[in-house]
Amino acid sequence: MSNVSGNLFVIAAPSGAGKSSLIKALLDRHDDGSMVVSVSTTTRKPRPGEVNGVHYHFVDEATFLQQVEEGNFYEWAKVFDHYYGTSRTVIEKTLADGIDVFLDIDWQGTRQVKAAYPGVHTIFILPPSTEELERRLRTRGQDSDEVIAKRMAKAHHEMSHYAEFSYLIVNEDFEDSVANLEHIVMCQRMRRSKQQIRHREVLKDLIQE
Repeated sequence: MSNVSGNLFVIAAPSGAGKSSLIKALLDRHDDGSMVVSVSTTTRKPRPGEVNGVHYHFVDEATFLQQVEEGNFYEWAKVFDHYYGTSRTVIEKTLADGIDVFLDIDWQGTRQVKAAYPGVHTIFILPPSTEELERRLRTRGQDSDEVIAKRMAKAHHEMSHYAEFSYLIVNEDFEDSVANLEHIVMCQRMRRSKQQIRHREVLKDLIQE
């Protein structure tokens, strides 16, 4: 187990801003296991092809609510009759192993995480314009005009909470945005408090008289 604690990041964005693609691209750049996306706990049943512990931690409702009572979630919510939550136990073990963890949650969940873990680093991804956001949603070819209108209204509400986050990335050029996300993550890794633990033997050698 590493003596260097990993960093906890929240990455939030409206649908269509490109958040999932950015996270995937960053993980592809760092495929050494040094950073992971948190696996949520849920009470819904697994869908075909989903694996417990990989896509979600699947539990029954009684188990989930017991974990809520025990304070085992950084954040949780009920969505369409099913519960979803971010396990405190899983996250803290991963961080203790020196691995950076990304939480893919919304602004409401971010508020809960900030209250439970003040050291979290929060990042909000924005589209370059309203027109581009709508274009991206339509390009998917999955939703009707009515559904897209609802998604746009929800997106405007979500984006109004941008000031609650420490970092903002406007995802206009994808490669630039991946680089900016990587810079944020690496900057936290380079903090003195992290490096003096990681390189304690080097420092001991350098400053001894």
